[in-house]
Amino acid sequence: MNERQEGRETEPTGGGAPLGVIADDFTGATDVAVALRRAGLRTLLFFGVPDGASEGPPTQLPQHDALVVALKSRMVPAADAVASSMAALEWLREQGAGQIYFKFCSTFDSTPRGNIGPVLDALAEATGAGPVPLTPSSPEHRRTQYQGCLFVDDVLLGESHMRDHPVTPMTDSYLPRLLRAQTREQVDLIGLGTVRRGPAAVRAALTDAAARGARYVLTDGIEESDLRTLGRAALDAPLVAGAAGLAAGLAYAYATGEKEPGDTGNADHTDDSSGDPPGGPAVVLSGSCSRRTLEQLAALADAGRPMYYLDAVAAPDPVALADAALAWYDALPAGGGAPVLYSSVAPRQLREVQRALGTERSAAVLEEATGLIASGLAGRGVLRLIAAGGETSGAVVAALGVTGARVGTEAARGVPWIHPLAGRPLALLLKSGNFGGPGLLTDVSAAPAAPADPGGAR
Repeated sequence: MNERQEGRETEPTGGGAPLGVIADDFTGATDVAVALRRAGLRTLLFFGVPDGASEGPPTQLPQHDALVVALKSRMVPAADAVASSMAALEWLREQGAGQIYFKFCSTFDSTPRGNIGPVLDALAEATGAGPVPLTPSSPEHRRTQYQGCLFVDDVLLGESHMRDHPVTPMTDSYLPRLLRAQTREQVDLIGLGTVRRGPAAVRAALTDAAARGARYVLTDGIEESDLRTLGRAALDAPLVAGAAGLAAGLAYAYATGEKEPGDTGNADHTDDSSGDPPGGPAVVLSGSCSRRTLEQLAALADAGRPMYYLDAVAAPDPVALADAALAWYDALPAGGGAPVLYSSVAPRQLREVQRALGTERSAAVLEEATGLIASGLAGRGVLRLIAAGGETSGAVVAALGVTGARVGTEAARGVPWIHPLAGRPLALLLKSGNFGGPGLLTDVSAAPAAPADPGGAR
């Protein structure tokens, strides 16, 4: 018997009921969007809730199987996160979205007040969902859940580098306890043994959890096959939540119906050269202070790239900071490689900046300056903008007025090029702080290789 709900087609939905995704930051949205694309779903990505929600007929969009709305709701007050998430839900429903997926970070970035729990509560109430299956497991990014504990790079979350995160330090690894601190609803757990018994066993466990009064059910998963099992089990759930791993499992279930995991039954019709970035000038803008981004910046410095530090303490006026950075860019000699403008620093230096300006002011100055710089660079003919960090990516997208984009090819796992649906020809790479290998920023900002000789000469 088909595991999908009665009446739902076994191929991507096309003009039917698309999957609707609400992501809590911009780089997380690109991560989940490319996971859906990789599974064969035609995916459109929107930054913020598109204008015109609740006004007139649904927006006319290109053909699609999934819609992703990227918000900047991870670090804002919980009430603001709920309000923006509910606006996104309303717009997705206007576009005919059926199932809703709430995408949060694979490291469960949050505080005791939110924002994962409060947003889940609002979405669950609005959709009438329960039980809601969720997991931050994303094995391709080395995030796994076992016995309710989250592991990051094979280390317990509370013992990983996330313990010292400057904004949301994560010192506890047990997810049910973390989520219970943020919600008024009951939280339950499905262990790996149940997951390994297949989708029917998971669905039965979800039913049992709901009978015990649980609304949210965290599910173990340590391999991609586990996430595909969970995706098949969650096809009937009005609301599902997690990182890109579970979204990918759900997307494969959409694309395959009853077929075994690993046989998509639907070629990735979006995987073609039209998703590649254009040639031409490139610039790296980095605000992430993650360990991996700092390694990537060090690789750029070792490669001899021109580097400019955005010093908010020395120039706390964002306009002056941006003007000085653009003047530096204008004075660069030709042939020096793609330049790098960055505010990324090690945790100790970041704390010094925050002490000097205040945490909120320092972030606001750098975000506004980064947006002004991105706009200035685009006006100077830069065709490839690479942004490292969620807040940096948000500032770039907002400044450029990008509201919707087509998801292109991946530069690294979970890091796609995106192409605005309207406006100037421009490709953006929005990289989550921890994603990519040490050489990623060096590689994606390098000059594109010359086309191959059609005659075959080498």
